[in-house]
Amino acid sequence: MDDLEAIKQLKYRYLRALDTKDWDVFEGTLTPDVTGDYGSSLKFTTREELVGFMRESVGPAVITEHRVAHPEIDVEGDEATGRWYLQDRVIVPDFKFMLIGAAFYEDRYRRTDDGWRICGTGYDRTYEAKMSLDDVPSFALDVGPAIRID
Repeated sequence: MDDLEAIKQLKYRYLRALDTKDWDVFEGTLTPDVTGDYGSSLKFTTREELVGFMRESVGPAVITEHRVAHPEIDVEGDEATGRWYLQDRVIVPDFKFMLIGAAFYEDRYRRTDDGWRICGTGYDRTYEAKMSLDDVPSFALDVGPAIRID
């Protein structure tokens, strides 16, 4: 598999693991020294911090959907950068809340003995739309078996 395809699959695996809450797979997409910058209040300097935050904050009571498209990936030897267009949705039934948003991901990748890994990630939002599910009286949510609820 060529480098571009390997990096695309890595990014898709990162998002699938996040949305299904498969924290071991999610952790495996990141280097130990990964940095994360998801806006003004979410910054991380290690894999342990980033995975720990996601595990605690995006647990079974938070349903997420992340989709990326339009990758712009540049590979230079054993390092690469990538920009992706993100569309996401976050549903928190217990708080009757839903967020729909979009952003541009900026990633850095490093080739390791185990293949490409994300060593820097984050995004800049283009928008967030927030709504109360109280305003959608017929809203119902059934969580499917793909989401790991441990």
